[in-house]
Amino acid sequence: MQKEAAEKTASAISRIKGSEAEVVERSSGTSPRWTISVKCNPENWRGLAEKLHSTHQVDYCSMITGIHWPEGPSEKKWEVVYHFLRTGVKNPPEIDGVQQPIITDPTSVKGKMVPLEIEVSIAIPDTRTPSVPSIQDLWVGADWNEKETWDLVGIDFEGHEGMRRVLQPHETPTGYHPLQKHHNLRYHGFEEMYDDAQGFSRKPDDVGKVK
Repeated sequence: MQKEAAEKTASAISRIKGSEAEVVERSSGTSPRWTISVKCNPENWRGLAEKLHSTHQVDYCSMITGIHWPEGPSEKKWEVVYHFLRTGVKNPPEIDGVQQPIITDPTSVKGKMVPLEIEVSIAIPDTRTPSVPSIQDLWVGADWNEKETWDLVGIDFEGHEGMRRVLQPHETPTGYHPLQKHHNLRYHGFEEMYDDAQGFSRKPDDVGKVK
């Protein structure tokens, strides 16, 4: 039933301008599951996001990943990958102010109540100012994830309210985002930092080194 729902949803997404979707089988333990993998153009992303939210009942943004591809093709120097869930969970009813449990037979769930995982990938061409439209107003889960992606990777989210550093210090220089490949961060080699193979005993002269 989940596969059928995923295929139907992927077909509908592929009809949205600038989007291409396919169903990918993945396994977790002994149970296979079907994830919808979507590729979308940056200029059509906002339209797709609104359709996912309103038409397809996608109710949770679990993660946003930003990637810098300096060695990639000109049409994909940056990438944003969104991870969504359609949980099918609705607010339980209340009796005298107490929320009541909802017991659902999973075999009876149909249509847009069938849980789905959706992964959306957006390739961004070569630019010094990579950006995509924000979805902060559609999914509350996107708020922190957009901040984190901008802070670490430097991909901006147009329309995001309250964008700020969340992992780097607030006084971090403008334009510095540590996961951009051109910063060439320097790391000590393993043999420079430790005397033993297991890495439990640091060298005495390790004090003061940049880690």
